[in-house]
Amino acid sequence: MDLSRFPRRRYTTHPTPLEPMPRFSQALAASCPGGQGPELWIKRDDMLGLFPGGNKTRKLEFLVADALAQGADTLITCGAPQSNHCRITLAAAVKEGLKCRFVIEERVPHSFHDDASGNHFMFRLMGVEAITVVPGGSNMAQAMQAEAELLMAQGRKGYIIPGGGSNAIGGLGYAACAQELQQQCFDQGVSFDRVVVGSGSSGTHGGLLAGFLGNHIQVPIVGVGVSRDPADQEPLVHREAQAVLDLVGIPMTVPREAVVSVGGYWQPKYSIPNDKMVEAVQMLARTEGILLDPVYTGKIMAGLIGLARQGFFKPQERVLFLHTGGLPSLHAYENEVLGKAPVVKL
Repeated sequence: MDLSRFPRRRYTTHPTPLEPMPRFSQALAASCPGGQGPELWIKRDDMLGLFPGGNKTRKLEFLVADALAQGADTLITCGAPQSNHCRITLAAAVKEGLKCRFVIEERVPHSFHDDASGNHFMFRLMGVEAITVVPGGSNMAQAMQAEAELLMAQGRKGYIIPGGGSNAIGGLGYAACAQELQQQCFDQGVSFDRVVVGSGSSGTHGGLLAGFLGNHIQVPIVGVGVSRDPADQEPLVHREAQAVLDLVGIPMTVPREAVVSVGGYWQPKYSIPNDKMVEAVQMLARTEGILLDPVYTGKIMAGLIGLARQGFFKPQERVLFLHTGGLPSLHAYENEVLGKAPVVKL
């Protein structure tokens, strides 16, 4: 898979660490069938550039390069009130000398607060040009297009980045991640039986799957849904993976059986805390000193823990967890993750 013909901005100077998690593995094994669980490793994409980085950094390397190639002066994107994607897009805009505008979707009514901490604080600190708040269920593409037309009337040029940076160009970032991981496995003399990744807007899951297929990496990927169950999520991932392969020019059809996801850990709703997320965040923090966020990685790790306890992984199977970042939003949920505020029990 040759990605060299695509313009790319480099926001990270090094491969993200690939590390074992022995204390977490031991703690989890105690609650697995027969007291045996998987050997867990982590790829630290929370340590990507545009600090504090996350999976969106990889996508933005290709998306921002495309924006610059088209002569854009403003990035326009969308997300929820505590959107990691919006925050990292803004950081990329600042780094490139561009302006940035958001369309924020209130997926949970009355969840947008002008004085909120977490990512919203960073929106203000880094100087977002404009924030338009719309109700949950709004047509986000249409709302972002309206922002682009406002700029055009002012003689400016906006570049629209879809939610999560999830389109074929953004997906190239995780095809590149697949290549990076392949080289790290060779260099470190390690192999994996399975990879667990978050599955939301589909760019990370779909891009990684395309990278695995295009680079002949024979390791199954399991996506843990952060906003949808498999019947709704898997078609999105399949479409994204196929779009990335088509963009790169690889004449391959993504096998439907290669798209695997699990649900049941994101409920009751996107971004609403639940008890399994709280357990996952506390468990990893107290065994490995690694922090997860409540909206994405906490629920993804809850899914991995749940699968392990159900016997989904074979004993001592080596499983890689892809940490996609999200640290700032943790500060907006301090009471929930410390058990000082009630959360939904699954």
